[in-house]
Amino acid sequence: MIPEPAMSHQPTGSTAAAIEAAMPFARLQGELDAWRKLGRTATLWWRDDDAVDASEPLDRLIGLSARYGVPLALAVIPAHLQPGLREAVAAAPLVTVLQHGWSHHNHGPDGAKTIEMTDARGPDAVDDELTEGDERLAAMFGDQYRRVLVPPWNRIDEATAARALAGRYRAVSGFGPRDPGAPGWLNTHVDPIDWRGHRGFLGSEAVLGQLVDHLAARRAQTADPDEPTGLMTHHLVHDAASWSFVEMLLRVTISHPSTRWLPVSALLDTGAEAA
Repeated sequence: MIPEPAMSHQPTGSTAAAIEAAMPFARLQGELDAWRKLGRTATLWWRDDDAVDASEPLDRLIGLSARYGVPLALAVIPAHLQPGLREAVAAAPLVTVLQHGWSHHNHGPDGAKTIEMTDARGPDAVDDELTEGDERLAAMFGDQYRRVLVPPWNRIDEATAARALAGRYRAVSGFGPRDPGAPGWLNTHVDPIDWRGHRGFLGSEAVLGQLVDHLAARRAQTADPDEPTGLMTHHLVHDAASWSFVEMLLRVTISHPSTRWLPVSALLDTGAEAA
C-alpha cells in the first residue's frame, strides 16, 4: 500500500500538498501489483553520481540508504577524490563505489554533446586515465569498490566501452534500456532532475512515468526483462522536492512485496531476475 498522509475532511496547507505528492505513486503501485500477480519480483538498483568528498548532501544520501535498507552505488570521480569520502563510505556498509570516468571533463568538439570517454583524443589517453582512476579507487575503498565504469554524462564511444569490458571492468553503466544483445551493461532509467530547465526536480508524474514505463516494458518483455531498473540521483544538486521524492520512492517500494533493491555485487554475480 502507498503510505498515506493523515487526512482531515478539508485538507489544506502541508496536508493537501502531501496528498497531491502521493497521488502519482498510485500508477507505480498498480504496476508493482501486476508484477505480483505474475509471481515476479521487480528488481531495482540505485546509482548516485559525481561523488568526490564528504558533505552534508552526501550524509543525507547515505542516511536515506541506511534508513530504508537500500543499497547505494556511488559513482566517484577519481581525479577529484578527497580523503573525506573514504571515511564516509567506510562507515556505510550498504554503499559501494563505482568509477565515474576520470575527471568529468568534456573532450567533445565545440557544439557537440559533452563526452569524456571518447577515443577521438586517442585510445591510449583514455585508457591511461581509466587505469589511474581504477587504481586510486581500489587503493582507497578496497572491498567496497566495484569495477563498473560510469561514463560522465552517460556517454561513451562504442570502441571505448568494448575495450573497457574486454579489460578490467565488469560492466559499463549508462542511461536508458540496454540492448539485450550487448552484455556487460548495467544502466539506469530514472532521473529526477530537470537538466534542460531549472535543474530542480522534474516532477513526480514525469519521474514515475520513467520508472513505470521501464518496469512495464520489462514485464511485457518489450525491453530486456532481466535488466534491473536503475534510479540515478545526483546528491550535490538535489533540491528539497528531489529529496522528498527519493525518500517517498524508497518508502513505497520497500513496502511492496514484489520489489527488491539489489546491490551492484548481486547484479554482477547473478541474474537480475530475483526469485
